[in-house]
Amino acid sequence: MGGRVSVQITGHDVGRDAQRVFDVICGGGVAIIHLDVAYAILGRTEAAVRRIYAAKERSFAKPTGIVGNLALHRELHVLGEREWEIVRAITQDHDLPLAVIAPYRRDHPFLRKLEPFVLDNATRDGTLNILINAGELRDRIAALSIERDTPVVGSSANASLTGSKFRLQDVDPAVRAIADIEVDYGLSKYHNPEGRSSTMIDFRSFGVVRRGVCFGEISAILRRDFGVELARAAA
Repeated sequence: MGGRVSVQITGHDVGRDAQRVFDVICGGGVAIIHLDVAYAILGRTEAAVRRIYAAKERSFAKPTGIVGNLALHRELHVLGEREWEIVRAITQDHDLPLAVIAPYRRDHPFLRKLEPFVLDNATRDGTLNILINAGELRDRIAALSIERDTPVVGSSANASLTGSKFRLQDVDPAVRAIADIEVDYGLSKYHNPEGRSSTMIDFRSFGVVRRGVCFGEISAILRRDFGVELARAAA
């Protein structure tokens, strides 16, 4: 990619910014963007993913997630009607972010658009992770991804094990240095002193993979409305 592009918060246009980010990613570049849960780093090629992991000093044992929305979740994940309704209730009725880990349709043509290394790195033990309802910019990028039949993967924009970053200026310099485009929309909605990002739930067993933002609200919805008790979460 060429020189980095900085999209500033003042007077931003989410539709325009999403298109600019998507174009950079489609060209093999790396993007750092604002999410409601924390800043994230995105790419789609093997070279981009390797750059991201090297900058983050992240182990390839930890997968990326597919950039998606509720529609892509319904298209790719394999779940029962009760589980579909739980995800919809949390992310739509209660407007909370949630990372859904679930079995997926391995033969789906959308996933075949990813390079084998990238797809393999985005899946674990027959599951795929899709973060839902994490902000308008990410939703717009997901919509472009679906419209153009061009999958995108992402991870948190921070050095491994240092906690999520809620302002662009707090993202580690080594991580920012590889970005071809950055979108600065200021402080993330769910910023917190613990550096927690999204809550991640494995819907095969309702096990908590990560106890993140809105965990209390999510667990209460599951208990009250669906009679589901989550497995004990890590601290």
